[in-house]
Amino acid sequence: MLIKRKEFLQIGSLATASMMLPKFLKAFESPALVPPGNKVVVVLQLSGGNDGLNTIIPVRNDIYYKLRPTLGVKREKTLKLTDEASLHPALTALKELYDEGHMAILNNVGYPNPDRSHFRSMDIWHSASQSDQYWNTGWIGRYLDAQCSGCDKPTYALEVDDVLSLALKGSQANAIAVKDPKRLYGTANEKFFREVLKNHKDHHDEEPVEYLYKTMAQTLSSADYIFKQSRLHPTNASYPKTELGNGFKTIASLIYSDINTKVYYISLGSFDTHVGQDAQQTRLFTQMSDAIKAFTADLKKNNRFEDVLLFTFSEFGRRVAQNASNGTDHGTANNMFLISGGLKQKGILNDLPDLTDLNEGDLKFKIDFKSVYATILRRWLNADADKILGAHYDMLDFI
Repeated sequence: MLIKRKEFLQIGSLATASMMLPKFLKAFESPALVPPGNKVVVVLQLSGGNDGLNTIIPVRNDIYYKLRPTLGVKREKTLKLTDEASLHPALTALKELYDEGHMAILNNVGYPNPDRSHFRSMDIWHSASQSDQYWNTGWIGRYLDAQCSGCDKPTYALEVDDVLSLALKGSQANAIAVKDPKRLYGTANEKFFREVLKNHKDHHDEEPVEYLYKTMAQTLSSADYIFKQSRLHPTNASYPKTELGNGFKTIASLIYSDINTKVYYISLGSFDTHVGQDAQQTRLFTQMSDAIKAFTADLKKNNRFEDVLLFTFSEFGRRVAQNASNGTDHGTANNMFLISGGLKQKGILNDLPDLTDLNEGDLKFKIDFKSVYATILRRWLNADADKILGAHYDMLDFI
């Protein structure tokens, strides 16, 4: 049974998923045991540019309230961290983690010569490039390249999505994009696809189609493996019935399985709050808080919280002053949350933004985000951060 390239691409969901899967997934068929003590990173991307000033709120700063007369969060509504700083009221789970000593906060994180375009700034965060460099590989993808130079049991990363982000694309190895292992498994096992492969013979005169057949075969194998592994140690914890909650539940089940995956990646958004910011940010923060609460409680119960580092980032923050639509426009530096039972430093790790020293209404960055990446790569994942990032960056002390 021979199908043409155009017909293959029109098949649908399996073809889409298969484009996201790396060539070396056959090695999944010889899994490596991942015992407690294996360090795992979970990246939560806050897509759209989250407003950091209404996330970590400078409750004693008059400039904040002057520039945000209706959008500033009133002190009595916030969740107190210190005399100077509070959390957004919807982030109740993060307040609990902070009080328990399981969360660290970095302020003023960014990069030199910031770009206010969503796409360009996200590319910079994903690739870990300088703002004047254009790279087609991501920092996690290059980590996968570095970890599997001639190995027979590659290290993997997995994104809970249908499309793979630049961050997880390497030059030799890509991560896997799977939103729902059960759904991919069901699609992969449809009779049509099995019949296509069963009756297929090599046709060297149609190389693009031949490549698609090979990718399809790898997808079927990988879908089987990932689904079966996720069922070996499924979490029985209760998670919120949201897309983010379901994603964290999938991540937890895979962490408890034997799959050799070191990095998980998941996104929430959109935080592009030009209009009516309060309601949109509150809704997203509620989803985020509920999902993180379930996930961290699950990890604690299964004695894996010490091994997992969850961190958040957004491509940029927002401008200090509110706009005329009760929202905020694209800004620059922002804050990051770091959550784990294995943190070395806890609490608010550096100064809040200096609202008396702005760059044309925007915050000035103090910490290069690539130093955060370098610290995680070297101290958590035991990787060569300089090689992966293409430069040397100072280590931070949160782990």
